Amino acid sequence: MTSASALRLERAGSPAEFERIAGPFLSAREAENNLVLGLTSAMKAGRSYGPAVYFGAVRDGNSIVGVAMRAGLYLIVTAGTTDESLRMLIEDAVRQTGDSPGIIGPKDLARRAVELWTARTGQRAHVQTAERIYALARVIPPRSVNGHMRPARASDLDLAAAWFHAFGMEAQPHLAGTAAEARANAERWIAGGRLRLWEDGVVVSMAGASGPTPNGIRVGAVYTPPDKRRRGYASALVAALSQEQLDTGKKFCFLYTDLANPTSNKIYQDIGYEPVCDIDEYIFESA
Repeated sequence: MTSASALRLERAGSPAEFERIAGPFLSAREAENNLVLGLTSAMKAGRSYGPAVYFGAVRDGNSIVGVAMRAGLYLIVTAGTTDESLRMLIEDAVRQTGDSPGIIGPKDLARRAVELWTARTGQRAHVQTAERIYALARVIPPRSVNGHMRPARASDLDLAAAWFHAFGMEAQPHLAGTAAEARANAERWIAGGRLRLWEDGVVVSMAGASGPTPNGIRVGAVYTPPDKRRRGYASALVAALSQEQLDTGKKFCFLYTDLANPTSNKIYQDIGYEPVCDIDEYIFESA
């Protein structure tokens, strides 16, 4: 076992430097670390998630043995991080980005990170959302439904903006922003060619792909309005979108589900998504 004194903490000053330092470590567990890999690629391309940015890595000789990142709200701890390096990362993160409202990461790692954080700060914490990462390498065609997938266009912005806001309020109300922020997000997805709609006479469902990783991409923003649910639209759309991504050369598609929603966990497995690991999202409370 490596002693803590042999470890060295490094902070990257940019997404490109962070990718150079931590990329191979993160990519060794690409599915588990797809969120950090995707955020890094987006930031390299110019996307800003606000002023709260932290890139931490712990080195043991020439090898990286632990990584943590903050881009926006939560501090993210990454799969593969060792216990001693986690201790160093949390101690540094408390000093550098102590206003983080929470921690997200693989279940056991996130629990240990929160224990270290709360021991240092006196804060309390609880699990806000229990999630699961899935990965798909081959699409299982779902049952046939009417309609077809098409790219979202500028003329779809009003609808997409309303659905982005509804999606946020339903899926993560504690993180949902304003209607104006949802509109800006929808506009960004449409302009980037990343949003797809299922149309059956009218538009009935949406989903998109973002956050590319070395071999994959994350599927998200999956939303069907309540009056159009239970008709197979979301399954058809996610299957078609996933196949589209595989056809472009991606080896995998990733997605996150809320474990409190058994329906979504089932429909994604039915079209070929397989469980990778469980993720817990903790939020802090003032002591």
